[in-house]
Amino acid sequence: MSLTTMIPASSDPVPATPASQLNETLRQMVAVLQSERQALAGLDLNGIMGCTYDKSALCGQLGDTDPDTIDDECRGLLDAARRLNEVNRQLRNLIAANVSARLDALTGGSAVYRASTSRTPAYAYTGGRG
Repeated sequence: MSLTTMIPASSDPVPATPASQLNETLRQMVAVLQSERQALAGLDLNGIMGCTYDKSALCGQLGDTDPDTIDDECRGLLDAARRLNEVNRQLRNLIAANVSARLDALTGGSAVYRASTSRTPAYAYTGGRG
């Protein structure tokens, strides 16, 4: 059986249901999160920025979602997106910690980049002149 016999001859597109639209948006989100992980691993700034833009646009689409349209397949995709987002967050934090450690090594300490732990304020308020 060929592909052409399986596709209806009608030229009218099949209207997308809210569940199928949500499913497609979530599939795109999972793909973007996977791309983001690869960009983070490769320290690809352009890739990271592109993924950030794509995630923001997809979040805008997801923001209008009616919770009643979420079916089991969508729940699975939501769970996958949540896990991928968490992995990417941990990778970003690891990269940031590595950068901090390298900056600390260059400066000989971390005092320049961290708030003081002493109780002395960095600046003092002086009262009005008498």
